[in-house]
Amino acid sequence: MADAKAKPGQPKSRQPKSGVLLDIRNLRIEATVFPPGEPPKNIVLVHDVSLTLEKGKVLGLIGESGAGKSTIGLSSMGYGRGGVRITGGEVILNGRDILKGGKDGFRKLRGREVCYVAQSAAAAFNPAHKLMDQVVEAALLHGTATRAEAERRAVALFKKLSLPNPETIGERFPHQVSGGQLQRVMTAMALCSEPDLIVFDEPTTALDVTTQIDVLAAIKDAIRDTRVAALYITHDLAVVAQVSDEIMVLRHGRLVEWGGTRQIIKEPTESYTQALVSVHHIEHHEKQPTTKPVLSVKNVTAGYGQGIVKVLKSVSVDIHPGQTLAVVGESGSGKSTLARAITGLLPPQQGEIFFEGRSLSHRLSDRTKDDLRQLQMIYQMADVAMNPRQTVGTIVGRPLTFYFGLKGAERGRRVKELLEEIEMGTGFIDRYPAELSGGQKQRVCIARALAAKPKLIICDEVTSALDPLVANGILKLLLELQHIEQVAYLFITHDIATVKSIADSIAVMYRGEVVRYGVKRKVLTPPFDDYTDLLLSSVPEMETGWLEQAIDSRKMASAGN
Repeated sequence: MADAKAKPGQPKSRQPKSGVLLDIRNLRIEATVFPPGEPPKNIVLVHDVSLTLEKGKVLGLIGESGAGKSTIGLSSMGYGRGGVRITGGEVILNGRDILKGGKDGFRKLRGREVCYVAQSAAAAFNPAHKLMDQVVEAALLHGTATRAEAERRAVALFKKLSLPNPETIGERFPHQVSGGQLQRVMTAMALCSEPDLIVFDEPTTALDVTTQIDVLAAIKDAIRDTRVAALYITHDLAVVAQVSDEIMVLRHGRLVEWGGTRQIIKEPTESYTQALVSVHHIEHHEKQPTTKPVLSVKNVTAGYGQGIVKVLKSVSVDIHPGQTLAVVGESGSGKSTLARAITGLLPPQQGEIFFEGRSLSHRLSDRTKDDLRQLQMIYQMADVAMNPRQTVGTIVGRPLTFYFGLKGAERGRRVKELLEEIEMGTGFIDRYPAELSGGQKQRVCIARALAAKPKLIICDEVTSALDPLVANGILKLLLELQHIEQVAYLFITHDIATVKSIADSIAVMYRGEVVRYGVKRKVLTPPFDDYTDLLLSSVPEMETGWLEQAIDSRKMASAGN
């Protein structure tokens, strides 16, 4: 294992240990970028990083977006995304440098010795083929099993991964299983060809905490039982602490720190690692309602397919000026549907929505321009919420022209004020979205919403796609802006740590109903209903052994019931 106090970018010369499966030495990875209006230029993504991984062990790769986690992980397959090139170093797997094997060597390697589990299983599966056909494909392609043998392996893995109906689930198509189930099927697909190494690339990031705990436990059990080695890529230290033997911290393509899991969690030596460990410690004391609600949702029922599928069932909540209502729950609980109903994108079938005491039209098309201005939205994926062909100045300036008729120098001055308000500065005014980091893109979306001078902003999972440090910065910014502008937030999330950091009141949703509602202190204080108790107990803690304790607690609760 490398010295835990390794400095960024310091490659280590060392002899591979006995039992080492993967030995990456002085890895250097580059890419060509094409800035708008400028000639192409080469950039270095990974700066001479070295690591070793023993058989049956798990190494967690952690760091913010752009740290090089996925790029390094994919290099163990000799692969680079989108024009990324491995320009230096060695990737030694099972005693040979796979970079010297050429295309034929890569084809024999991928899906046989090394397999990959992607972040989004929904995007990784072919929707036109049954699950079983896709799970056994690599084993058949590489000739490691007959069809019958591969299917027997697959069924055994389905059982090991606690999938329902393991004998028949393979006959379903990808859309016929849940997100958590599909992620476990993908893990079975990676294990079916009996590889030596699996690269897990953020396999639980897109899942709710209640689903995440099941997938984490299944992955950990499968790794233990099959003795496969794994690189586990994530930006969540609490998650990686549950599955990894060692953790490597990366930043800007350089090694920051590398050590045993307990040492990194409890005694980090580098300031950046210390910042990662201590993130999510925002102290936000709830504010008590002092005025009438800015928004009241009264007994709203809404659904899809002309109301045949009811997603919201008689939902009632209030949001007060200058305060935050956090709506929390698992996927499918109705959180985003509630936002769609409030904005008029999905007209409610029953109930009323009141804004500053007056009833809002159910349909977006029937609302006034001022109704639209006063209720803005910030989306989860900032990447797809902005026009890539427009500059930051144009994106932020459009609401100023649309709602207030500002043009020319007056509009330019207000855009600069908004960029200063979101702590980006005027240097970004002529940049395009592609030239911004994930956190910067989300800040631009916040500025665009603020440009309309709204009374209420709906924040739909605005930090879930961001790294902890970046997300922390966004939460602090939102709280500061709320204090200055007295804007109210409807904050949709499945992250309980985020709820604790920003909420004044909380609505817990389950299957379209509000099962617990009130001020933050009351909602987070026992006794709890069964679902809220499950939700709170499923939030990973930055403690080794937490996962096993959580699973044992669930089993005891189940036995008690």
